[in-house]
Amino acid sequence: MEKGETTMNEVKGYLRDFRINVPEAIYESKGIKIFGRRIKSIVFSTDVSIIRNCNADAVIAVYPFTPQPVITQAVMMAADCPVFAGVGGGLTKGERVINLARHAEYQGATGVVVNAPTSNDTIRELKKIIDLPIVVTVVKDDDDIAARLEAGAQIFNVSAAARTPELVRKIREDFPDVPIMATGGPTEETVRATISAGADAITWTPPSNGEVFRDIMEAYRKGEPHP
Repeated sequence: MEKGETTMNEVKGYLRDFRINVPEAIYESKGIKIFGRRIKSIVFSTDVSIIRNCNADAVIAVYPFTPQPVITQAVMMAADCPVFAGVGGGLTKGERVINLARHAEYQGATGVVVNAPTSNDTIRELKKIIDLPIVVTVVKDDDDIAARLEAGAQIFNVSAAARTPELVRKIREDFPDVPIMATGGPTEETVRATISAGADAITWTPPSNGEVFRDIMEAYRKGEPHP
C-alpha cells in the first residue's frame, strides 16, 4: 500500500458474493458526476440477470433493435444503479426519438443515449424537452463535435473499436472539459489506454450468461461444487 492510501472496509454475503466485477483499472478514471453521483464504470448490457449481479456504477442500455419503453422499464426495475437509456437515432428517427426520450425520463432514466446518425436538429429538440444528460455516440473521427455541443450534447459516448483511444484523445485535445465515456476494450491494459487518452468513464461489455455458466456447468458435470 502506498503512503496516503487507506483500505476500504467491505461487507460481503454468501449467495450474492458470486457476481461479475468490472476491471479494476476502471477505478483509475476520474469519473463523471451526474446529479451528484460519480460514475466511473458503466456496464453495457440489457440482460437483467447480468445487470443485477454486476458491480458497475451504471448501466448503458442500448441495443440493435427499435427502442421500446418496456425494455427500458425492465432494465431500470432490475438495476440498483443509474441507467442511461438508448432512445434510437439510427433506424429510429425524429419525433419517435423525442417521445422515447421523454418516456425514459418519466421512467427514471439518468440519461438518454442517441446513436451516431442522430441529426443535430433532433438533439436540439431533445435539449428543449427533457431535463436529462444527452449522451451522443461518436464512432468516427470526422464527426463535428463542436456542432454536437452547440446542438445540446452533454456527454460523448466514444465507441470506435480498436481506434477508441485515438478518437478519445482527439476529442480531449480539442475539448478539454467535455465529459467522455468510452469503450475500454477487453483487458486491463486496453482500459488504461482509453483512460490515458482522456476518457472520464469506461463502458464495459460483460461476459454473457452462457460464458458465466460454462465454468459452473463444467464443475457440476464433474460433481464439484459451484466454483
